[in-house]
Amino acid sequence: MPGPVRLAFAALSLGVVLHAAHALSGDAGTGSMLDVLVSGWLYLAIELGAAALCLARAMSLRGRGAGPWGGPAPWIAIGASILLWALGDVTWHLWVGGLDEPPYPSIADALYIAGYVPLYAGVVLLLRERVRPWTRQRWLDGLIGALALAALASEILLPRIVESIDGGLATAVMTIAYPLADVLLLCFVILGMVVNRRRGDVTWAILAVGLTVVAGADAISSYQLAVGSYTPGTLLNTGWALGLLLFAAAAWQPTPVGPATDESDASTALPGAFLGLALGLLLISAFDVAPHIGAALLSAGAIGAAMLRAGLVFSENRRLLHEATVESLTDGLTGLPNRRALVADLESCFAEEGGRGGSHTLAFFDLDGFKAYNDSFGHGAGDDLLRRLGDQLAREVAAYGRAYRLGGDEFCVLFERAIDRSSGTMHGALVALSAHGDRFAVTASVGSVILPREAQNASDALMIADRRMYADKGAGGGRADVRDVLLQALAEREPSLHLHTDGVAALAREVAWRLGARAEELELTVRAAELHDVGKIAIPDAILHKPGPLDAEEWRFMRRHTLIGERIISAASALQPVARLVRSSHERWDGGGYPDGLAGEEIPLASRIILACDAFDAMTTRRAYRPGMDVELAIAHLRQGSGSQFDARVVDALVDVVSERPIVDGREPPIADGRELAAGPAGAARPSS
Repeated sequence: MPGPVRLAFAALSLGVVLHAAHALSGDAGTGSMLDVLVSGWLYLAIELGAAALCLARAMSLRGRGAGPWGGPAPWIAIGASILLWALGDVTWHLWVGGLDEPPYPSIADALYIAGYVPLYAGVVLLLRERVRPWTRQRWLDGLIGALALAALASEILLPRIVESIDGGLATAVMTIAYPLADVLLLCFVILGMVVNRRRGDVTWAILAVGLTVVAGADAISSYQLAVGSYTPGTLLNTGWALGLLLFAAAAWQPTPVGPATDESDASTALPGAFLGLALGLLLISAFDVAPHIGAALLSAGAIGAAMLRAGLVFSENRRLLHEATVESLTDGLTGLPNRRALVADLESCFAEEGGRGGSHTLAFFDLDGFKAYNDSFGHGAGDDLLRRLGDQLAREVAAYGRAYRLGGDEFCVLFERAIDRSSGTMHGALVALSAHGDRFAVTASVGSVILPREAQNASDALMIADRRMYADKGAGGGRADVRDVLLQALAEREPSLHLHTDGVAALAREVAWRLGARAEELELTVRAAELHDVGKIAIPDAILHKPGPLDAEEWRFMRRHTLIGERIISAASALQPVARLVRSSHERWDGGGYPDGLAGEEIPLASRIILACDAFDAMTTRRAYRPGMDVELAIAHLRQGSGSQFDARVVDALVDVVSERPIVDGREPPIADGRELAAGPAGAARPSS
């Protein structure tokens, strides 16, 4: 508070003290020179000083806007209200009060009543600026206080004032108007005081005290005017002066910027006190011979608001409890259920199963290569990968189990039936937890336990699954490592073959997805497409790079590459399913292919896909002995071989893929590795037939 403002408050406070001393001296209302000076001009100076302080506060807040904290508008309105009251006093002292029979109500009363309009506006503006947040509970707290206070006024003040009125309608209206306006305004202030629970904000409390003083003085003066006993210059006038000074003091309180206190703060005792007041008034009305119906109704309204607030609090607490429970059972990163949720589900599983045979499977997964990924790309990218893998796992097992994240790079699935380690379902979960790119490979190791056959409780199940997972990890089930070694060997032996297989794998992945392949089928197709030419490592350069057509012996030697590829890949037991697909990757739909002469549906779908994609990539790639064919002509050749060399359904899907890239049917294909799919880079691999 600036120094001049402090001096102004000190001077006005001294004026209030002098006015009170004069009121107690017995000279008040005598019309003496001292009485005129103190009761008239000193009182007017206090009013104008209070108005000036409010307006000065508004000027100091210029440029701060209208909120959410502060702003000049409320104090301009309250200062204008005090000025109207001061103008009413000037009118009384200089004119109305000097008449032999001062009229009631007079022009001064009109100015007094008019002063309530900007005062209400100021309080409403202050509510709008400072009451944050606008919760229903806090508004109900304020409503409880307002209704209880209105009930008290209805019980104590209004009946006595009404009973004492002796005059016409205008007199009755004006006599009731003052206390009614004060009580309603005080209700607004109490509302603000209750709902604005910001530490250090005493503005509303000071306003409430000031308005209470003014309201009390108005009520007493209204009664005295009604019975003809009012005397100017008494302590009633001192009360008005003190109330206005408190308005100014409220204006100069520091504007808080801190957060609101919690709902459990001690300030909740205030609405409790108002509820007690309403209950007491309702009890009094019940035993009163002539009960005041207004007080009873207002008290009942306050109690009803309190009951509604209690219901809201109960509902809010239930919601918070539910959210807390869900949060305690949910992994914050992936949104999957966490370890606590898994343990609870396992305990329910054991309770339901009892002694029956195994009908659930707990699978424990640990990511391989994730630490290297995290170190290479950063923790943000690592978190993104965990979220993506968790989402893939949840979607993959949604039809027959529930996925969990246990923390770090550990995931779990509780299947609703017995699942074998080598089953397609388990393989699909492993595929969902894998990601590959040019600079990384993330896979997963798994350990599983069938419940309740292999474990007696949740703790045993977790321990057994964890031990088996580490056994799997220790066994080095390095499917990705073996594949990478083979691809690197192919790249070193024949770079063009490596590029060719990349293109074929990209096409095969899209075609398989379009044909509805499941996750595990999709991965097998892609891996077989990547490795379908690995057997050409053993083909001599003279045959592999011959510029002209191959003779019969050379073709016989060339056609052995699928068998050689199968033998190479089968050396890794984890890749044996891939090896079988590579063996059949050059079988024809009409049975004229090699090495086994399979036909139609005897040929695995993945092998049929690889054959068509291999042919398309070979046709559209530039070779040493011919240029690459344009896409339209290559499609025509595919159509020509549909139903003989190629599966017609595969050809249709492949044509759709190469004609509509990127896929625009509303779905994004599932991610099998971390690379963008390409249409097949240029290469020089010899076509197979």
